[in-house]
Amino acid sequence: MPRLLVHVEGQTEERFVNQVLAPHLYGVGYTGVGARLLGNARQRSRRGGIRPWASVRSDLVNHLTADQDTLVTTMVDYHGLPDIWPGRERARGRNTLAERAASVEEAVLDDISESLGGNFDRRRFVPYVVMHEFEGLLFSDPGRFARGIGRLDLTSELQRIRDAFETPEEINDSPYTAPSRRVLDLFPPYQKPLMGVLAMEAIGLDAIRRECPLFAGWVRKLEERAGV
Repeated sequence: MPRLLVHVEGQTEERFVNQVLAPHLYGVGYTGVGARLLGNARQRSRRGGIRPWASVRSDLVNHLTADQDTLVTTMVDYHGLPDIWPGRERARGRNTLAERAASVEEAVLDDISESLGGNFDRRRFVPYVVMHEFEGLLFSDPGRFARGIGRLDLTSELQRIRDAFETPEEINDSPYTAPSRRVLDLFPPYQKPLMGVLAMEAIGLDAIRRECPLFAGWVRKLEERAGV
């Protein structure tokens, strides 16, 4: 059975992988699931943030080359993704959410495959871009979101935001209306690395999969690859 390495952009996503995603994936056959901060984020004074593509590509290629039994995936926010990432600029011209996500994910897969040559097994790499960012997934269950951050009084406000969109992944990515901005406007003390994961644990993986089709598709691919 394979091992899985998830390249993430920040500590919140790292904790999500280790505390929420990994236990589920162990249950479908993975023998190891771990998270890796892109671009040596721990060594930077500013944690998190999306690194330039050249740096990320180097990380991905190195890990795919070093261990042939490891599957590699990414978990990065579409919101704030630099235009120099493959497919990002082109994604702006796509009409649907799924098309915008696919524009980046397919271009990233093509770039990595080209870097590794014709013998590379593309099934070993599963790019995933969070639409539009991690906080959007938390709107899958506003009541549990509010409970997870210790503010049950915000349930109705969080629900109002959720009800304005077909899915939590649709919550838009303007600097003023991105999911994280909306949360901070309601609750300025919100601390993503701690509270984001507490909320995710309260909501649960199943609820997020029901509400967020692109996220659900990613998890399903990882489950299917357990037999690679």
